[in-house]
Amino acid sequence: MLPKPSFPQFKTTVLLAASLLVFNSSQAADVAGSRPNIVFILADDMGWNEAGFNGGNPEHTPHIDRFRNEGVSLTQFYSHAVCAPTRAAFLTGRYAFRTWSDWRSEDFGKPSYLKKLGLTLPTNEQGEETRRIHALDTNERTVAEALKSAGYLTALIGKWHCGEWLPEHLPMGQGFTHQYGHYAWGIDYNNYTIPHNAPARYAVYDWHRDQEPLYEQGYTTDLIANETIRLIAQHKDKSSGKRQPQPFFFYVPFNAIHGPLEEIPRYTDKYEKRYAALKCLDDAVGRIVGAVDQYGYKNDTLVIFANDNGGLRDEMNAPYRGHKNTNYEGGVRVPCVFRWPGKIEPGTSNDAMMHIVDLYSTFITLAGGSHKQKRIADSIDMTGTILAGEPAPRKEVIYEVSGSVRFPAIRLGDYKLVGKELYNIVVDPSETEDLAKQYPGIAERLAKRVAEAGTQRPPMPDMSQLMSPALPWVYGQKENATAPEWVKEEVRKVRATQPKDWAPGTTPWPQAPVDGKITYTGDGR
Repeated sequence: MLPKPSFPQFKTTVLLAASLLVFNSSQAADVAGSRPNIVFILADDMGWNEAGFNGGNPEHTPHIDRFRNEGVSLTQFYSHAVCAPTRAAFLTGRYAFRTWSDWRSEDFGKPSYLKKLGLTLPTNEQGEETRRIHALDTNERTVAEALKSAGYLTALIGKWHCGEWLPEHLPMGQGFTHQYGHYAWGIDYNNYTIPHNAPARYAVYDWHRDQEPLYEQGYTTDLIANETIRLIAQHKDKSSGKRQPQPFFFYVPFNAIHGPLEEIPRYTDKYEKRYAALKCLDDAVGRIVGAVDQYGYKNDTLVIFANDNGGLRDEMNAPYRGHKNTNYEGGVRVPCVFRWPGKIEPGTSNDAMMHIVDLYSTFITLAGGSHKQKRIADSIDMTGTILAGEPAPRKEVIYEVSGSVRFPAIRLGDYKLVGKELYNIVVDPSETEDLAKQYPGIAERLAKRVAEAGTQRPPMPDMSQLMSPALPWVYGQKENATAPEWVKEEVRKVRATQPKDWAPGTTPWPQAPVDGKITYTGDGR
């Protein structure tokens, strides 16, 4: 027998409850404005139960598990259902639909996605079918810009996936002083190229430091860790050689364990590729956390580990239903651990509902930065909840609104609506019993609420800017215009190995979801 329905009252206005910045200064005054260093490590496509501390094989994630034991695990931490929306939401503190980031940049080079918007591939001045330029608007205020204004050193080390062409859409145009890694959705870990859909299927180079193409050797998971450790180690005053007083914000989004999973440098003698790649990611996390401690930053650094969306298949996210690109719990409930010695009790859990947008306001509060901005924020400051044990302020999460390739979805209190399906997440977190017919009133009220939120989706951005040339050598418009010969040679080598023809309707990447759902095969690239 299900309990009597309970959910918070809400006003039928377009102002989202999540836009309120909630903070109890009396209970958390010791951390607000304390300006800790912040290291945010984001894994890619890791399933809920693939971490040992959530039921996975502990051999795969010993360092991540040790990190979890040193901090607090957030058991109801939510993301968006796929990678680029999550990243944009984190950066802006705004749900992805507000920035049209629920549509990824590469979707505007994919006919199956364009069709859902009534669009087709355009033709550039050279007569080439090409990609429409789409990215996170440079006029958005990012967490990097907010922390930079508060005096932080800011660095993006890893996967960007919020625009890969125009300079204003790249990390250093969005508040990061330093950039290292790749711009687009999923590169080869060893040769740093990516299949380009515009609609050409050939490789493009995508590895950069401070937005210049970078030639080096190594496995990207290891290289991202190396760069992060280098920045931690070098954060010293040049005159004295001592630690700089300036705090740092390092955003470290790995491409691991996103496909393609081709050559893994170690552990394949014992584990299948996915779990060899996961163990390499675990090594990298252990090294980064170890560097924070080794170089004397442990007690004044907040380190966070989370994942961008669910794993590729249901079994990777058990006991939750669903997977990446769906709004069931398995697609949007992700592992997240906060560690800050002396401020967070080790080995604890917190079941407060939290969405990745909330990191935005939380970081700004800790940094003593300004919350003032022109555009509405969906972020809720969770400082009091995470660090002072205050009641959770978030009662609602908007996962998706109409106009996406996925069904509209909302959680309000105990209840969650996915399309027309209604679930009590507290009683039935695995979403096995659809309650829409049993509680039509609740289903109707949640549907009305998510529809109201959807009215705040802005008009489609200007899609008249086109990528030209249609098939660049390297991502980054300026970088491609002056691409060195070594880039062209590396790309030629990879293109020579790629198929010259594809069967009608087939591509190297998954087609758009059908009826709000998608099935991943292989490594999900």
